[in-house]
Amino acid sequence: MYPEEKLVRKCLLQIEESLGWGPSQDWHNDVFIELSERIQQRTKVLLSPVTLKRVWGRIDYQSAPSKTTLNTLAQFAGFENWRDFKGASPSKTKHPLLKVVNANLGVIMLSASVMTVIFISFFSLKGTSNDNTTIDPESIVFKSKPIAKGLPNSVVFDLDLGEISSDSIHIQQYWDPTKTISLKPGQTQATGQYYSPGYFRAKLLVDGKPIKQHDLFIKSEGWLGTLDYQPIPKYITAEEIDDGKLSFPKVVHNEVIKNEQPINTTYHLVQDFDSISGDNFVLRSSLQNVYRDKWAVCQKSYVIVLGTKGAMVFSFSIPGCSSDLGVMMNDVYLSGKEHDLSGLGLDLSQPRDITIRVKDKQVEIFAADASLFTGSYNQSVGRVVGVRYRFLGLGEVINSQLQDIDGNIQLDLL
Repeated sequence: MYPEEKLVRKCLLQIEESLGWGPSQDWHNDVFIELSERIQQRTKVLLSPVTLKRVWGRIDYQSAPSKTTLNTLAQFAGFENWRDFKGASPSKTKHPLLKVVNANLGVIMLSASVMTVIFISFFSLKGTSNDNTTIDPESIVFKSKPIAKGLPNSVVFDLDLGEISSDSIHIQQYWDPTKTISLKPGQTQATGQYYSPGYFRAKLLVDGKPIKQHDLFIKSEGWLGTLDYQPIPKYITAEEIDDGKLSFPKVVHNEVIKNEQPINTTYHLVQDFDSISGDNFVLRSSLQNVYRDKWAVCQKSYVIVLGTKGAMVFSFSIPGCSSDLGVMMNDVYLSGKEHDLSGLGLDLSQPRDITIRVKDKQVEIFAADASLFTGSYNQSVGRVVGVRYRFLGLGEVINSQLQDIDGNIQLDLL
C-alpha cells in the first residue's frame, strides 16, 4: 500500500469505464498491449504492457508508479496531469471520460501492431441469466468459414446451441467487445466482418463464460497494401504494390503527403508458411523509408511477424528517435523509455539489410554483420502465419526472405 494507491485505483477505474472493455481482472495480455498503443497514440508517451500490468495489480510489484506513469494515466483519462486529476472535483471527473470514449471508438490494434498488430485475445462479458445448468461443450456446434478471398471479408458462423436458453449468448470475434455478436436461443447462423488479414480466435460465450472457441484464418491472398485509416483501411492490391519490390503507387504517395495527421502504411502477407516455427526462423529484409517530412521525420518503421499463438513487433527509427521505440517478443515487451534500444536506431533513407534471427525463443537482430539487439521471451509464438512491414508515412521493401532456423525451408516472399 503506497500513499496515493486509492487515487490511482480511482483513475484506473475511470479508464476502465471509458474504454468499455469489461472488468480489468478479465483482461488478457493482448488487451494490455492494445491499451499501451492507445495511450501512446493519445499522450505520445509509451507505457509498456508490463508497466500497465503492474499498475493494475496483475504483476506483483511493491513500488509506487513513477511520476511519468501517473501523469500519463491522468492525461489518458482526460486530465492535464496527475496534479490536475488529484485536484479535480467529483463533477469534473466525469466530463473528460466522454472525450476518452470518443477518441477511442474508432481505433483498432495491433498493430502492431502493433501490435498491431498484430494476433487476438478475448475477455469475458457479464451475462444476465441465472441458469446454472451445466453445458456440455461437446453437444454444441460452433464453426465458421470466410465468404470470400482477400479483404474485406465476411465470415459465416454456423451454430447449434442445443438446449441453451440463456438471454446472454455472444460470439466474440476479437478481444474488443464492440465486435461482439449477440445471439438468440435457437439461432443457427450469424455473420461477422473482418477488415485485416490475420490469425484470429472466435469464442462462443454463454452468460459471460467461454463455451467453445476455434481459430479463424483470414489470408491476404498474396501481398496486400493498406493505408491504415481507422476503423476501415484503404486497400492497395498486389498488382499495384508488387513489382519486384514492395512500393506504393504515386497516387498513394500523394495521398499520404497531403495528410496533415500521421498515417501508417502497411504491406501484409498472411498465409501458410510450410510449418516454419515462430520460435526458430530467420527473416531477412531490405527496407527503405521514402517519406521523412512533417510528422514522419523519425522514419519509424516496423517489422511484424505473426504466429498462431502470438506475434513479434520490432520497430526502427533514426538514432535521435530511439527513445520512442519498442520491441514486443510475444509475452515480453521492451520500451525505449526504460531500456536502451539505441541499436535499433537506423537511418533508412537508403536501403538497409535487416536480419531477424530467432532460435529457441532467443532473438537477435542484425544490420549487415552488426548486432543491433538481443532479447528473449517465454511463451511460444506457434507457427509463422504472417509477415507485415509498416511505415509511418511511406516505405519500400526491396527484399524479403523467410527460412526455418536450419535452412531446410527457404521462401522468397518477393
